[in-house]
Amino acid sequence: MAERIYNISIAGCSKVAHLHAKAIKSIPNARLAGVWSRTTQTAKDFASVYKTQAYSDISRMVTDNSVDLVIVCTAHPFHLQPAVEAAKAGANVLVEKPLASDLHDCDDIIRTCKESQVRLGVISQRRWYEPVKRVREAIEQGKIGKPVLATVTMLGWRDKAYYNSDDWRGSWKTEGGGVLVNQSPHQLDILLWYMGEIDEVYGIWRNLNHPYIEVDDTAIAIVKFKNGAIGNILVSNSQKPGLYGKVHVHGENGASAGVQTDGGAMFIAGRTGVAEPPVNDLWTIPGEENMLKEWIIQDTETFNNCDPTVRYIQYQIEDFINAIENNNEPSVTGEAGRRTVELFTAIYRSSRDNLPVKFPLKPE
Repeated sequence: MAERIYNISIAGCSKVAHLHAKAIKSIPNARLAGVWSRTTQTAKDFASVYKTQAYSDISRMVTDNSVDLVIVCTAHPFHLQPAVEAAKAGANVLVEKPLASDLHDCDDIIRTCKESQVRLGVISQRRWYEPVKRVREAIEQGKIGKPVLATVTMLGWRDKAYYNSDDWRGSWKTEGGGVLVNQSPHQLDILLWYMGEIDEVYGIWRNLNHPYIEVDDTAIAIVKFKNGAIGNILVSNSQKPGLYGKVHVHGENGASAGVQTDGGAMFIAGRTGVAEPPVNDLWTIPGEENMLKEWIIQDTETFNNCDPTVRYIQYQIEDFINAIENNNEPSVTGEAGRRTVELFTAIYRSSRDNLPVKFPLKPE
């Protein structure tokens, strides 16, 4: 019997959409079946590059091609419309991070997908990085005991040209936030994946050296998790040229495991490559302390023998195809995506009110 080919369409022809188109082209049982953009000419230009058809109507794109999955790659303030239209047309939906810039839109997308009986996922391809998975497996296998302390540190840089590259960047109304909304979701998602549900957050944001934008370029938060663990978040776009993103977890038995997800100048879709491979930069698990050197060599080789900007997105799309095939949920669900939005929303609210914020959060 011939292998089933899954029809995947892209909604939004942004810089990151090119990575998704390349990833789809690399999957043997997938086909790029149409692209949509809010601007007709943009869709036509994108479609001509990837030898597919441009559409001005998402429902028609879905029905014309019996589309299994629509990947939403618009700028995140505009995720709601294409996600809802794709779901109502009967397609499963995979949304670029973050799911949305506010909880209202998150809840509308989640509700529509449930009502339409389609799956919803959110892109968080760094979960498929080998050193990221290694930390998660160590936690699951009890190698550090109960996780009791976690830290996220992301020190990066964005210049004026970056904020000028799209007219929606840098304002509360159109971007919905700054470093917390746009650059931090990957690390925040990994933190939540490792540590579980949050009980309370106290946070502060500032704009330290980007006077030409309204939104945060730096934020700090203290996190209390429901399992009794505590955590600290420090994220910033104010360090030139950009240093690293790290997630570290410490266990009750004194052992620690950590990953540097990003190193060197921070990755910008469509403008830069990945400067340094992700590596485990902290590992004190008894009997495994000497593994770091070997893992760094191994992970660097893996990373250097592919286009990492495409490979790990490909892994997540393949995961979603497997979910469709086996009638289960993708690894990163819509609810998981909402948790990241809930976390950065709590930091903004806490900074505004100068008070800790209790979870769960409802839209305001």
